[in-house]
Amino acid sequence: MKDVEKDLDARREKPRLVIVTGMSGSGKTQACRYMEDLGYFCVDNLPPVFIPKFVEICSHSGGHVSQVVLVVDTRSRDFFGTFVQVLEDMDKSDTPYEMLFMDASDAAIIRRYKETRRRHPMAPSSRISEGIAKERERLAPVRSKATYIIDTSELKKVELKGKIQRLFGTSDGEQMNINVLSFGFKFGMPLDADMVLDVRFLPNPFYHESMRHKSGAVPEVAEYIAKWPVTQEFMEKLDAFVDFLVPQYMKEGKSQLVIAVGCTGGMHRSVYIAKHIYDRWKDRGLPVRLEHRDLMKNEVWEHVREEC
Repeated sequence: MKDVEKDLDARREKPRLVIVTGMSGSGKTQACRYMEDLGYFCVDNLPPVFIPKFVEICSHSGGHVSQVVLVVDTRSRDFFGTFVQVLEDMDKSDTPYEMLFMDASDAAIIRRYKETRRRHPMAPSSRISEGIAKERERLAPVRSKATYIIDTSELKKVELKGKIQRLFGTSDGEQMNINVLSFGFKFGMPLDADMVLDVRFLPNPFYHESMRHKSGAVPEVAEYIAKWPVTQEFMEKLDAFVDFLVPQYMKEGKSQLVIAVGCTGGMHRSVYIAKHIYDRWKDRGLPVRLEHRDLMKNEVWEHVREEC
């Protein structure tokens, strides 16, 4: 019974291993970038003979390396000859792995090499078509062992990203991160914003002495901003607008959305609206982060710290 438990524990410790291989010019590098975004630890151009040892090292990492991508292709030259044997040995030892084979038509590969002006690794001194033919022949035994095959001949980058997410993503990895940022226009607009909302038309608490030194997160200030008809109408339209846009960005494959809300100093109105957007999406379970960029840059910042 103890041996069975030890075996189960050992299997749990093994990382999810994805071996990426395929034709040169088929999009392996792009696929690995997308997988890296999903949290995978990627190693490019690893000689096949080192795969078992690398898996063993990851298994003893204490769970720090739980998802691994190894790119193995014909760039490893003579080392590549051991690839099929290594895969067969892994099968015999019940080492779990998945293989993604990236492919594309000859015409697509030739076009991509012409555009980048690079030499084909299998034909550095001859025609690209000759290198493609040699590589297809050499990769044939490996292709037959593939778990997944993706043909990128007519695939757009966003479509490839979607396929990678569906095959190798987790529920967390597929979710878009939303960053809600309040700022003051007098301190400059944020350069990384995807969407900028100017709320300087809303009633300004700054002109009331009792609220001047308090942020838009303070109930008294929030109630003041929220009580006006213009604010209520704006909030209703804003919610519908953002509710429509966020799913569209997610469908497009965007990994991060930055919504910036600005008022004059970044202390009252922008803080209130940004917090409203943050609370709304946090309640829906999406990864969302709130930042008040310029709150402490105002001259009255020493009065604000305790109010935030």
